[in-house]
Amino acid sequence: MNKLVIIISLLILFSNNCFAKDKLKFFIGENKINLEGFFIQGGYVKGKTSSKIKIKFENRDVYLGKKNKFILGFGRDYSEVANLKFNIDNKWINKTLKIKKNKYKIQKIDGLPKKFVSPPKEIYERIIRENKLIAKVRTLNSKIDYTFQDFLLPANGIITGIFGSQRILNGKPRRPHYGIDIAAEKGSKVISPTDAIVRLSEKDLYFTGGTIMLDHGHGITSVYSHLSKVLVKKNDEIQKGDIIGLIGSTGRSTGPHLDWRINWFDQRLDPMMFIKNK
Repeated sequence: MNKLVIIISLLILFSNNCFAKDKLKFFIGENKINLEGFFIQGGYVKGKTSSKIKIKFENRDVYLGKKNKFILGFGRDYSEVANLKFNIDNKWINKTLKIKKNKYKIQKIDGLPKKFVSPPKEIYERIIRENKLIAKVRTLNSKIDYTFQDFLLPANGIITGIFGSQRILNGKPRRPHYGIDIAAEKGSKVISPTDAIVRLSEKDLYFTGGTIMLDHGHGITSVYSHLSKVLVKKNDEIQKGDIIGLIGSTGRSTGPHLDWRINWFDQRLDPMMFIKNK
């Protein structure tokens, strides 16, 4: 990739990565709670407690890792209020968090094969089966703490698609885009942004083609789609910066690019918020 493309990529990257982190500190009984992150739709916050206590969020138990750290995520269309619950002396105490509304753009994509915009009925069973594989990975609450590492951008290229944008495919409104698209030459390397465990490795899913899913722990998983080559296997333990695949245009794609997505369980998060602000 030439220097001009890299410069353009970085300009786009940092012009979109303008989110301001907020900090919130409070006490629940004698326990000090620290929250830091992005209290906005598509955002996440990292938390820390002064001692081990039970926490619930989104009606699920929140795992406290090393040094009593935890993470929470707010999906693309999350409500303006989030309820974080703490158990003290067998009583649940609620802390209300205010979540800001995000603004999303409209993105039009033309030239897609008709079968990928409106799949034929005979392919529905395959799509359902593949969606279940992906959904299963997103239920994991692994007791690993890689999610607290600083994330690397998984590929160099031009940011051509941003999180949350409403997609209009071949003139037809479809689901929003839940990741970012990084356009680059076919065969460009894709790396792991943190240490991780490979939970899904598929060469040919219907919509996403060559696809990898990584588990970073605490319910945080990431997806890498449209790969021309998948270079890791399910259950591989990989390190930050390891090459996991090569950029391609497999599945529903109009050209070589990486579609990178991050979830906290079923909550869709903006990957750009995981890239450390300099």
